[in-house]
Amino acid sequence: MLYKGLRVAVRAAPRLSVYNSSALRNLPTQFQHVRTYADRVVKVPTMAESISEGTLKQWSKQIGDFVEQDEEIATIETDKIDVAVNAPEAGIIREFLANEEDTVTVGQDLVRLELGGAPAESGDKPAPSESKESAPKETKSEPAAESKPEASKPAPAPEKKEVAVPKKAEAKPSHPPTKEAPATLGNREERRVKMNRMRLRIAERLKQSQNTAASLTTFNEVDMSALMEFRKLYKDEVLKKTGVKLGFMSAFSRACVLAMRDIPAVNASIEGPNGGDTIVYRDYVDISVAVATEKGLVTPVVRNVEGLDMVGIEKSIADLGKKARDGKLTIEDMAGGTFTISNGGVFGSLMGTPIINLPQTAVLGLHAIKDRPVAIGGKVEIRPMMYLALTYDHRLLDGREAVQFLVKIKEFIEDPRKMLL
Repeated sequence: MLYKGLRVAVRAAPRLSVYNSSALRNLPTQFQHVRTYADRVVKVPTMAESISEGTLKQWSKQIGDFVEQDEEIATIETDKIDVAVNAPEAGIIREFLANEEDTVTVGQDLVRLELGGAPAESGDKPAPSESKESAPKETKSEPAAESKPEASKPAPAPEKKEVAVPKKAEAKPSHPPTKEAPATLGNREERRVKMNRMRLRIAERLKQSQNTAASLTTFNEVDMSALMEFRKLYKDEVLKKTGVKLGFMSAFSRACVLAMRDIPAVNASIEGPNGGDTIVYRDYVDISVAVATEKGLVTPVVRNVEGLDMVGIEKSIADLGKKARDGKLTIEDMAGGTFTISNGGVFGSLMGTPIINLPQTAVLGLHAIKDRPVAIGGKVEIRPMMYLALTYDHRLLDGREAVQFLVKIKEFIEDPRKMLL
């Protein structure tokens, strides 16, 4: 009788916060289904110092779903990265407090969880109440349709004779009929899609760069024969020893670091109010690598490149590229950067003018490798050639320095042995 009374009391107030009550934990097995759970409201997490809001892109779960601790509930899109919202504790989702595509701020209530373990299995479900078991189901038998007397059928209504009525003359329209629009070939539908936060931020930053920097681009071409031979000789050995695929980005990164020793202004930046009044020179080199993703262009940063060898640089670039394609980049992965390398050649670009990633001073653009006839020792030979483009901020970097920097890169790439001196 004591347990029966307790079961009735709990059913009457199923939301009591007695999840850890010893009285309920010590109930016999057949009454364990009466446990009650506390609720917890999950809030929008802190995303970064510079990010205070985002767009609730999608719910990963539905109302009524059970989630484990740290399991993803929703995804919030910001202007830099996508932030996952994870469950702080295990429980069942009971209510969404925001809708998809809503703008949410840090600390805002997002979802209500009913805390507790996984839902009980079918064998643990409570037995039906005694009143339902004892009450037999009453069935009413209706007489068959054939047993109804025919006299009860209503008599058919008398048929009405149709009387011919003269039709009135149709009124003619007061205005002449409009001419139909000429038929067009093909589909002319339009779709309007709102730009995601990352694309909006990219557009804002690119326009800011155009309006702030005194951008100028200088070009050169480089013979890739020596570097391609170098890669051919050692790529299998490096892959077997380290698991890293040896590419061209590491060689260009190393060449940029060595060229910056002679021309440090390439690695500097202008900072301060009213467009900047201070030049900041750096003894370290953090190279931003442009990576194209489905949501837009991102530039994760390889830090302290001056202290890495070519294998270390290649490994860092590969790891960041994978994180970018998987949508797992963090704010820390993209913060900072003192110089940018953009490789449009992977998409077949022959030549282009990259845009400076403020507050940086310069960006190096790599392009596709094409066989072209060149003059070598007074003879025409077919060589694999690549165009290089350096866009620089003329406020800080003069044309002479920019050209010398690009020529030094060309010399290092055409004879990689110089990078060891």
